[in-house]
Parts: sequence; structure tokens; C-alpha cells
Amino acid sequence: MSFLSRIMLLKSQAHFSANSQRVGVSLNTGTFKGTGKRKAELARKRVGLMMAGFVAFYAVIGGRLVQYGYAHPEVVSSILPADRLMASRPDILDRNGEVLATDIRTVSLFAEPHKIVDPDEAVEKLATVLTDLDIKGTYRKLSNPRSHFQWLRRQLTPKQQSQILALGIPGIGFRPEKRRFYPGGPTAAHIVGFVNIDNRGMAGMERYIDQQGLADLAAAGLTSNAPLEPVRLSIDLRVQNIVREVLVNAVSKYGALGAGAVILDAHTGEVIAMGSVPDFDPNNPTVGAKEGWLNRMSNGTFEMGSTFKAFTTAMALDSGKVTLQSSFDARYPIRIGGFTIKDFHGKGRVLTVPEIFQYSSNIGTARMAESVGIAAHKEFLTRIGLLTKMDTEIPEVATPTQPREWKLINSVTISFGHGVSTTPLQTAVAVSALVNGGKLIPPTFLPRSREEADTLAQVVMKPSTSDDMRFLFEWNGTQGSGRRARVEGFDVGGKTGTAEKVVNGRYSSDKNFNAFIAAFPISDPKYVVMTFVDEPKTGDDNGGPTAGYTAAPVTKDLIRRSAAILGVEPSFGEDGSSMLVSY
Repeated sequence: MSFLSRIMLLKSQAHFSANSQRVGVSLNTGTFKGTGKRKAELARKRVGLMMAGFVAFYAVIGGRLVQYGYAHPEVVSSILPADRLMASRPDILDRNGEVLATDIRTVSLFAEPHKIVDPDEAVEKLATVLTDLDIKGTYRKLSNPRSHFQWLRRQLTPKQQSQILALGIPGIGFRPEKRRFYPGGPTAAHIVGFVNIDNRGMAGMERYIDQQGLADLAAAGLTSNAPLEPVRLSIDLRVQNIVREVLVNAVSKYGALGAGAVILDAHTGEVIAMGSVPDFDPNNPTVGAKEGWLNRMSNGTFEMGSTFKAFTTAMALDSGKVTLQSSFDARYPIRIGGFTIKDFHGKGRVLTVPEIFQYSSNIGTARMAESVGIAAHKEFLTRIGLLTKMDTEIPEVATPTQPREWKLINSVTISFGHGVSTTPLQTAVAVSALVNGGKLIPPTFLPRSREEADTLAQVVMKPSTSDDMRFLFEWNGTQGSGRRARVEGFDVGGKTGTAEKVVNGRYSSDKNFNAFIAAFPISDPKYVVMTFVDEPKTGDDNGGPTAGYTAAPVTKDLIRRSAAILGVEPSFGEDGSSMLVSY
């Protein structure tokens, strides 16, 4: 077959094949149209399903956003909520409404490390404002990308906040807080106490407030930034300021290790003023942590020296075995258990009870204790609260110490103030019982009426014993060692006490704890004053570092400056004619 014939054959085959295909298409057109419709419907269903999925997804997101909007902040934040950080503490006021402690608004600096772009740069910038910033510690906090919150500095000043804001550091923010502020600084530091960085009470009345339930409410999240009812104290800020000023001057004047004083209402047990120096500023308590935190008035125990002779005398009088007319042989020292008891300025003769008190005779006082007996001696001191822990609002209260077993030598030495250590505040409370008619009233730093005090009072001695003790205090104030505490017109009576301190198990002859107990006006006592000077190096009028030349003048200064503020009217004779002579 020629080449041309082959071409013609192939062309005819191709034409036949094309016609056959057209016939097939026309035959299967119905089938093709049905398949296309099903595919279109399937596509529409898929698109609808996807749309429904997107709608459901965003509905869930919207619902959660609404839920978070109504949720408590604790649920959605790793940072404490603002109302928790700004939870209020009640203001603390003195008896006249003067502010002793209050809250002020402040801010604290925090970081969200996962948002910090350059930790090195952030630390460098912050250090330009916070010059004492812990560089390494701050860098460690900021360079942790998994951390979402870190405190950097609590309680900034407004100036610091403004300067840090100007730095424009991403991932740095501020949270509102409240800071405790004490307008009087150290004036009433040991009474008011202080709080920590989280506004929790650590000492004094601040801690007492937390112990009354505020701390539990804060832990349960039930506190808020709403103002709370103020807490009013029995303290008179005017008198408190005088007390601290006098004590600071005494420490400087006598070169003493410390000093303290308290003024008590003799009939209610209210603490009108109390101070212990050295002290601290509660606005910055860590500065005075070494010495100032010790409240020597309530949390320090000391042998009170000859002030204890007042209690021994009251015990002897109350027992009925001794009267003011009784006398005791004080001519010879007492030798007992290898010890010799003698008088500092002995008279070498028989002394009456007022003379024993006036001359502060160790021998005469020991004889009175012997006449009562060891068991009765211990029972009496326990009864007037000198051997048990004192109960009052401030938590810083020490427990007195005493011999495990009372023997004759213990009773003899305790009679004149050696062998038992108690707190100065407890001593003042016991003195109140000696002069207020024989009622032991627990001390309080909160206001208390006389009627409320009477319901708490315990009668610890006969009223006649209290009358005799007021006579002895007045006698000693005019004739004895209390003369340097007398304030003209205010009828001050009291008793000195010079106790050698124990150093390395032995009594030191050059380290004294000097105390003075007083009441005024002694004819009808309204207030009890107790002062002490710890380890003075010198005394007034070159008289030496004894109580008569240190603690007694301190008491005089306190009463002279505060009596009028306390509402005690001076008396200069029955008709007032002595006033022209006195002033």
C-alpha cells in the first residue's frame, strides 16, 4: 500500500472514532448532570458546617469573656487584687482623738518578666531611680521568661513612681497599696507597735488588733479598702510626749544604758503614758532593731531593789502581826546561809516601821518578813500579781522569775528586792493596789471607766493597810529618800530602789538598776508613777548613781510637767496662801 493510501485510511478511522464519542456523550448526559448536582450540594453542606463551626467557636470565646468580666479578680489575675492590697487597718487614736497610726495610699512596683524585651536595659534604667536596687537579684527576676509576675519594690514614693513612669520600660507596672504611717514617730513606739511590709501587725497594739480577728479576716479575703472604726487608746499623747522627752534626757544626762516610765490611773488601771528608751521609729522599725525593740517596761524583768520593801511592809501590816507602832531591832547584821544582811546607812538601833521605811533598812524589812513566814510571803506577792505573767493588750509581756524553792534566805533577800525579777509595769500595777484602797486592777491600754474597773478589780489587802501605806509613802516623800521627787503643790509620796545588777552570776557594785515608785496626790491618789534608770554613770548634785539622785528627779520632772495636763489641781495650803510663798 502506497504512502498516500495509508494516510487516507488513518483519516477515515479518526473520523469514525470522533463520531462514536459524540454519540456516547449524548447518551450519558443525564448521568453527568446528576453527579454534578450532588457535588454542589455536598460543597454547600461543607461550607455551612464550617460557618457553623466558626460561629460556635467565637460564641464560646465571647461567652468566656463575659464570664471573666463578671468573675472575681482572683480568678483571672496572678496579681493580688487592688482591694486586697489596699485593705484598710483601723486608725489608732489617743484618748483625745489624736492620730497615733493611720493608713496612707502608696504604690508598689512590679514586673511581668514574660513581657520584658531587654532585662539588662530594664535593670540599668531602674537603677537610675532606685539607687539601692539589688542589680543581680532584679536581673534574675526579669530574665525568667516563664514568670508572669515579680515584685520589684514595695511602697514607692510619688517621686519615684513618676521617675519610673518616665523611663517607659515595657512590662513594668504599679499596684496601689496602703502604707502604715505614724505621725508621732517614736513617741509611743512600744505601745502602738508597728506593721510589716504587708501591713500586718508585728508588735504592740498593732499586733493586738490583728489578734482580735483582723488577721483572720485578711487571710480569708474578707477585708476591703473601706475605712474601719478607729481604735481609741487610753494614752494621752501630750503626756506621752513628755514621758519620752524626759527619758531621753535622763539617758543622756546620767550616761545610762536605758530608762523607762509609766503613768497609771490608780482607780481604772488605764495606762496614760508609758515609755522605754532606747526605742525606735515605727515608720522605719529596722533602724532601731538592735536595742530599741526591747520594751523594758513590760518585756524586761529586773530585780526592783528597795521598792520591794513597800510590798513587804504592806504584807506585814495586812497580816495583823505588825502595826505602824511596831519596832524591830536593826542594830546587828543578819547572818544566814553564809550571807550577811546589813544596812546601807545603818542607824544601829531599834527602828519603828515608819523609820524602817524612811531609812530603807534591809535588816528591819527582813525582820518583818520573818514575822510573817515564808509561805505567807510568797502567797502575798502572788496575790498582788508580782510573781505571775501580767495580762494586758500588748503581747510583749515577760514572765517574772523567782526561786524554784523558797527558803529562809530567799524570803529574807526578796523582802528588800533581791531574788525575784519582775517587770516595771507589773510593779506599778501592784503599787496602785497599795494606794487605791487595796484593789488590784489589771492594766489596760484601752479606755476603761471606773465602774468597769471595779468589776475587774480583786481586793488583795484591807483598806486600812492601804491607808497605812499612803501614810508611809507620804512620810518617805517628806522625810526620806523621796524628797527629790517632791513637786510643790502636788503632794507626791514614794519610795526609792537601788538594786545592784547581776553580772556573770555575781552582784556588781558599779552597775545599778535604779527605780522610784510614786503616787500623787498621796492624800487621795489619782495616778501612780513608776520610773527607772538602768546603769547610770552619775547622778544629780554629785550624789552618785543611786535612785535618789536619778530615778527620783526623773519622777519629779514627769509630775511637774504633766500633773496639770492630767487635771490634778495643785494645793498650796488650806487657804491657798502658801502659793505666794512657793511661786
